This record gives sequence, C-alpha cells and structure tokens, in this order.
Amino acid sequence: MTEEKNEEEEEETTCSIEEIQEMQEYKDKYLRLLAESENARKRMQKERRDLTNYAIEGVINEFLHPLDHFEKALRFAEAQSAEVKNWAIGFEMILAQFKDILASHGVIGYISVGEKFDPHLHEAVEMVETNEHPHGTIVEEFVRGYKIGDKTLRVARVKVAKEIEKFNQGESDE
Repeated sequence: MTEEKNEEEEEETTCSIEEIQEMQEYKDKYLRLLAESENARKRMQKERRDLTNYAIEGVINEFLHPLDHFEKALRFAEAQSAEVKNWAIGFEMILAQFKDILASHGVIGYISVGEKFDPHLHEAVEMVETNEHPHGTIVEEFVRGYKIGDKTLRVARVKVAKEIEKFNQGESDE
C-alpha cells in the first residue's frame, strides 16, 4: 500500500510540474502581449505627436512669407512722409508681436550674412565672384531662415561668394 501511495504522489507531483510549466507559458504569453500593447500605445502617441508637430510647422511656415513681405514693406516706409512713418511705427509693433509669439513657441530666425554656407541651413540662389569675401561666405540674404528648436523650419535663400576664376590664355598645363 505504501508503494501505491508513493506512485499516486509521484503522479500528482508530475501533474503539478506540468501544470506549473503550462502556467509559466501562459504568464510569458501574457507578459509579451502586455509589452506589445504598451509599445503600440507609445508608438501611436509618438505618431500623433509627430503628425501634430508636422501640421503646426506647416502652418508656421505659411505665415513666414507674409511676415517677410511685411518686413520689406516697412523698410520702404522710412523714405516716405511723416504720416506714413507714424503708421509704420504701429505696424512695426504688430510685427514685433508676431515675432514674439513665434519666439515663444521656439521659432527663431537666424542671420546668415557673414556665415559659412551650410546646405542644411541655406539655399544658394546666386553666386558672386569676389575677392572681398572668403570662398563659401554668404554675402547677402534674400529670405531669412528659421528654426524651431534644432530643426530647420525654412532654409535661408542667400547669395554666396566664390573665388574669381583666373584664366591664363596662351598658357597650357603640361
């Protein structure tokens, strides 16, 4: 009878080990599904945040062109009558408010004149041969560039200096 009890206890122990292994498998599956669910949630949040940022950057970028025109128009006001100059002062205040709002959201303009050309920050729309400036230096800015944080929102459109090419007629390279 003791042998029968031992055999029964062994079977119960064996079943218990199998059950424990099965429970461990279910636990592993549960934890994997939980991790996958958490990763999917984080990925969706990041995609939503990226999409929102992309939309905001697009709208801000559309406002930059009218602001550029606004600045250019105000530069011409200095050569006008006193009445126009008074109006221009008010418009300069409004422009300053727009720029403050952009700055409060991390949008800043950068000045390119005198800087070395960087294709990540500048678009060369014109080259000028000169010895007055080092090769690759920006000599004029047509459209100001803007950044939002470390990301370039709009590249600056610039004129870049290049060395004057010297052609020696009658001489050949040997």
